[in-house]
Amino acid sequence: MSDLKIGGQAVVEGVTMRSNHYIATAVRKSDGTIKKRIRKFISFTDRHKAANIPFIRGIFSLVEVMILGFKEITWSSNQAIDENEKITTKEIVFMIVFSLIFGIALFKLLPWFLATTIIPLIKKQSTTVNILDALFKIIILSTYLFVISLMPDVKRLFQYHGAEHKSVTCHEKKIKLTPKNAQKFTTIHPRCGTTFIIWVFLFSMLFYMLIPISLGFWMNFLVRILLLPLIAGVSFEVIRLSGKYYYKSKIVRIIVWPGLQFQRLTTREPDLKQLEVAIASLNACLDKEKKMAKKA
Repeated sequence: MSDLKIGGQAVVEGVTMRSNHYIATAVRKSDGTIKKRIRKFISFTDRHKAANIPFIRGIFSLVEVMILGFKEITWSSNQAIDENEKITTKEIVFMIVFSLIFGIALFKLLPWFLATTIIPLIKKQSTTVNILDALFKIIILSTYLFVISLMPDVKRLFQYHGAEHKSVTCHEKKIKLTPKNAQKFTTIHPRCGTTFIIWVFLFSMLFYMLIPISLGFWMNFLVRILLLPLIAGVSFEVIRLSGKYYYKSKIVRIIVWPGLQFQRLTTREPDLKQLEVAIASLNACLDKEKKMAKKA
């Protein structure tokens, strides 16, 4: 099991963990008990070799992660709330569509508008505008994350995010998985999706410099949207490499340091009960993987 890869995400009152062959979610119910579900899972890129091509596989992986994420969040939400408050399919579809539109408007359209319109004193050269666009994105995202982190429910979600990171790191360090042991580790992890966002911002600035300003506001914006899959694919490869060599190379740790610090906005220190939930999810995957390895 030396090549076992573990990743995860925070969900409502719980944590989802994903290993090479399984995905497990553990949730703290209102009565204090921990509810778990675990399913066999093989990623799309592992099932289809044609999709497992560098720079292309990242696109498929990200779409897959988004779909899985919504499914696990929906399940965890329904476990954490009362029976008569279950989330319906229509509500899920609405949330997905609204999230996509809101995300594009806030983190793509608004920064581009500010970079090209609000500051007319700056000469609209490609380099200048794209640097401003990237800066506005980081400022808007940082402000947004800080504001929502003040909400009690989001704060708890960020605590479970921290619990996920601590548990995975504890496992990777080959230390016995207990809440007290996991609590000793940092809430920052090199393979976190928050760091991925920073890489997307940086690479988008480089790619967008190739788009002529003369195309106009809306055509330029459309090309930027169309380039997102390619930018995401490149960023995905960087995250894979940084996760692989983070503990082996000091140079890699220096390069990814700025992105890692951004995780301080999306993680909070968890309590022992939250770590217990994260470890329950992680152990569910590990137990299944061990049983599969014995049968092989």
